[in-house]
Amino acid sequence: MAKKRKINKNKASEAPRRHGKAMDRSAVIAELFRLFPTRRYTVKGLAAASGGADTEGRHATAQIVEQMLEQGVIQSVGSGKYRLAPAERKTMEGIVDMLASGSAYIKVDGQQRDIFVNARNAGHAMNGDRVKFIINRVGKGGAPEGEIVEIVERSTKNYVGVIEIEEGKSYGFVKVDSRKVPMDIFVHLKEGQTVHNNEKVLVRVIDWAEGSKSPVGEIVDVFGMTGDNNAEMHAILAEYDLPYQFDQSVEEAAEKIPGEITKQDYAERRDMRNITTFTIDPADAKDFDDALSIRKLSNGSWEVGVHIADVTHYVHPGSVVDIEAEDRATSVYLVDRTVPMLPERLSNELCSLRPDEEKLTFSAVFEMDDEANIQQQWLGRTVTLSNRRFTYEEAQKIIEGGDGDFKEEILTLNRLAQTMRARRFKEGAITFEREEAKFDLDEKGKPLGVYFKVMKESNQLVEEFMLLANRRVAEFVGKKRGAGANAERTFVYRVHDDPDPAKLADFKSFILRFGYDFKAEGGKQIAKEMNRLMVKIRGKSEENVVSTLAIRTMAKAYYSTDNIGHYGLAFKYYTHFTSPIRRYPDMMVHRLLANYLAGGKSADRQTYEAKCEHSSEMEVRAAEAERASVKYKMVEFMLDKLGKEFEGHISGITEWGIYVELNDTHIEGMASLRDMHDDVYAFNEKDYAAVGSRTGRRFTLGDAVRIKVLRADLSRKQLDFVITASIDFKTGEVVPVEQPSLEEYRPEYRNADARRKDKKGRRAAKK
Repeated sequence: MAKKRKINKNKASEAPRRHGKAMDRSAVIAELFRLFPTRRYTVKGLAAASGGADTEGRHATAQIVEQMLEQGVIQSVGSGKYRLAPAERKTMEGIVDMLASGSAYIKVDGQQRDIFVNARNAGHAMNGDRVKFIINRVGKGGAPEGEIVEIVERSTKNYVGVIEIEEGKSYGFVKVDSRKVPMDIFVHLKEGQTVHNNEKVLVRVIDWAEGSKSPVGEIVDVFGMTGDNNAEMHAILAEYDLPYQFDQSVEEAAEKIPGEITKQDYAERRDMRNITTFTIDPADAKDFDDALSIRKLSNGSWEVGVHIADVTHYVHPGSVVDIEAEDRATSVYLVDRTVPMLPERLSNELCSLRPDEEKLTFSAVFEMDDEANIQQQWLGRTVTLSNRRFTYEEAQKIIEGGDGDFKEEILTLNRLAQTMRARRFKEGAITFEREEAKFDLDEKGKPLGVYFKVMKESNQLVEEFMLLANRRVAEFVGKKRGAGANAERTFVYRVHDDPDPAKLADFKSFILRFGYDFKAEGGKQIAKEMNRLMVKIRGKSEENVVSTLAIRTMAKAYYSTDNIGHYGLAFKYYTHFTSPIRRYPDMMVHRLLANYLAGGKSADRQTYEAKCEHSSEMEVRAAEAERASVKYKMVEFMLDKLGKEFEGHISGITEWGIYVELNDTHIEGMASLRDMHDDVYAFNEKDYAAVGSRTGRRFTLGDAVRIKVLRADLSRKQLDFVITASIDFKTGEVVPVEQPSLEEYRPEYRNADARRKDKKGRRAAKK
């Protein structure tokens, strides 16, 4: 049997024979290609396999090969080699998800299992490319493996990286930051183009010739020197295809928008300028898109107004500014800056509810009793005037017993908000109070310290009234009104699905190790159990990791015209109405609401669903950019802490490493399994643990550990740790993990770039 396999693999000339009689040369060659569709043949090899490699045989073979090329049966693959053309093989299409190793997975529409492609079979594909591929072998466990045979469509994504230029040269190589681009990109410097060595650049791939080791690109933008804060933040935005400035045409269009309030505006709106109104926002806020008003009515009830900047009064559908806002879909909040959805003329001037300025607003006005029960409501356009701008800290001081402007109004609003909040949780809403890390930055953007954003009652006061307005607007539009075409009206909802049962089961199993149980199986009981758990873990060492895993158990919220309700908030109807300065879906909601208040017909569902999908996608992209900016600052903050030890908890485990989040800063890094020298560790996927093969030592999610900072790589936004001890979370016992001292690691390993170059050098030496 072994002998037969050897003949089939190494003596291809044995294969194209039938009943012991050799076939003619052209038939033999054709069958060779079809029997071995991924093999690359030379003319000499084909001649030898089909009847002889003498001069006459090679000449005849060359003619046959030329004819097969013309017919499209085979294709040239460079260096005088040929193989069966893709059209002659059973091919599939998919999108490339590239790995740092150069290997890839191909995502095929409608297929759950991705197809693995080894680096040697990836051709010149890059991340995001649509490709054709064939299945060329079956790997371990019966998993099919593929080979990319054609690039159908190149990804249009630009790449961020650092350019390396040798002195005096007119070309360079861009080392891309993303792990999904494992090759450098060759670039010619255009005449007059000013680019310096080690600058952060944006590059576009324009070609990758057959046989070439590197793709060829062109520089689209230059951000500045590596490490410069502005350069790095702009690079992060570019990496996620997010804008970092407005085109001049957009700015000019915004400047031309008239800002005066006309007599007609006053006549068409409810005048609420004489009612006590104020904003409550973060201390560093520059735009104020929501305000609250309150007054006592003669019947003893409270009239509370939620007033939102009327952005759509100024931004008309199809205008230059509107098209730009729809494309951006959201403002982006990086560590040190806000990249607004709207130009400053709108976000900070016309639409910002600044104190002592009359503003056009879209309002939800509620009449409620002392128990926060809604007795009446009114939705419509208004004119308001804010009497005071409060920071959260100023409002909180009043809530905690201090003196200040409009003290009674703030205390009343807070009492009503806390009543609504308690009712909301009783009805099944879920609360997650995970601490959010923020950075103190100097004037150059360098992180000086880490602090945590704390949600207090002043935050909750604003949140509850915004939730109320969002819910009531959604109910007004969403509830069916009899039969007929307008019974169900197209609207933009903010929806949130039920938890995934499999993720919930994993979560239940995980928290058992901390002594917590979770009995609920579905419905509102899950929310009640989750809230009960959040109370139990508050202040405990495991609070952060448990709450993080709880959040991952939940589904992701998104925008849709199909209302499935909002599970996390326990609302049957919910939308986003309250932030049109920073979210395009809120602008859509304002336009739809105005249309329906005026008795208009239902809008086209398909059009708005496409807008919802785009907004959801941009929201995810913006969140990823925000996380990337946080990671960058975390690494920058740790640059001067190499060799120091910290305590933390294991926040994730993969086949390549153990992720640890530090207790005092929530900064996360990875301890590579290869850097752990006390044992050889393997990832046990079933138990979600790293297990030592010799000692049986286990590291699992949530374990308390002590780490040493080994490396800090700014370009990759990556921290490398080494675990030096495990800590029993019940007894506090510290069990050392024997690891080499930092000095025993090769000194250049502290620099990630040097480490990669050293690795390449050692590989080259072996070859």
